[in-house]
Amino acid sequence: MKVFILGGTGLIGSAAAAELLSKGHAVKSIALPPLPAGASLPEGMELSFGNALEMSDEEWRAQLAGCDAFVFAAGVDERVEAPPPVYELYRKCNIDPVRRLLALGKECGVRHAVICGSYFSYFAKERPSMRLADIHPYIRSRLEQEEVALSFADADMSVAVLELPYIFGTQPGRKPVWMFLAEMIRNARGAVLYPKGGSAMVTVRQTGEAVAGAVTKTKGGVCYPIGWRNVHWNSMLRVMCEALGVPDKKILNIPGLAFTLGTKRMWKRQTQDGIDGGLYLPKLADIMCSEFFIDKTLGAVPLGVTADDIPAAIRDSMRLCADILDGRTEALGMKGE
Repeated sequence: MKVFILGGTGLIGSAAAAELLSKGHAVKSIALPPLPAGASLPEGMELSFGNALEMSDEEWRAQLAGCDAFVFAAGVDERVEAPPPVYELYRKCNIDPVRRLLALGKECGVRHAVICGSYFSYFAKERPSMRLADIHPYIRSRLEQEEVALSFADADMSVAVLELPYIFGTQPGRKPVWMFLAEMIRNARGAVLYPKGGSAMVTVRQTGEAVAGAVTKTKGGVCYPIGWRNVHWNSMLRVMCEALGVPDKKILNIPGLAFTLGTKRMWKRQTQDGIDGGLYLPKLADIMCSEFFIDKTLGAVPLGVTADDIPAAIRDSMRLCADILDGRTEALGMKGE
């Protein structure tokens, strides 16, 4: 099978490419330059550079010609900030490209599509009383992305949406998304203050396995909630403290009300600066104080994901963060950094 990955040089895309290539599939990709310094991309991946949002339909038809599958591993996540309304940025980067490229893919004979989404979509559907999509622009955009993607599922094209949780692992030359936690732990005077909750987690290798499984196993239109290990914040932070060389640092849980007071102050500064965020900060405590746990049998196991050492992946992520903070290595950040 020949698979096109949009975002094949990113953390998820490169892991998916490596997994697909190891199973004998051909992989091609297009990505925004530059490559991360010291990047180790999967050997055998056909790579070209370009801006997907600026390419013409004809250019895309040329890229997709002869491809059996398309993977969307691009876009922006909830950390992005933009002038209001931020939803328009999500529409531009996450929703409209899926609508356009799945349509072009179907036209070119692509029979399988995989969209790398967010586990927030799963919980928005599973816990309607939290009103996650009503409150948070990012979560609303991920649900719309799912709806757009699944609208293309039919007898000619299977569509899988991977509802991905916290992902740990490293890619040389690229900043982990956990830089803010490394800085928070290092800068904490005395104890690390954090809410009491937790999340489903996977490693980047497991994410690549999930993508490869979704390409080959999906029939029709399916949303797969992905998780392997459910971890409370305290356990995650303890591993992070150890990796950062402060194993004895205390971790204290702050109540939701106290957490909300802090996030409201952050939100006021955002508003004063003319900035809109993907998650509505005055209601962030509802998420951070929850246990967003996922049974691995709902998505990971059916897609062929295998066991991995998540604490080790957390330690690797933190050590890279430390190297970047201490100037021992350089790395690219996400879009907008």
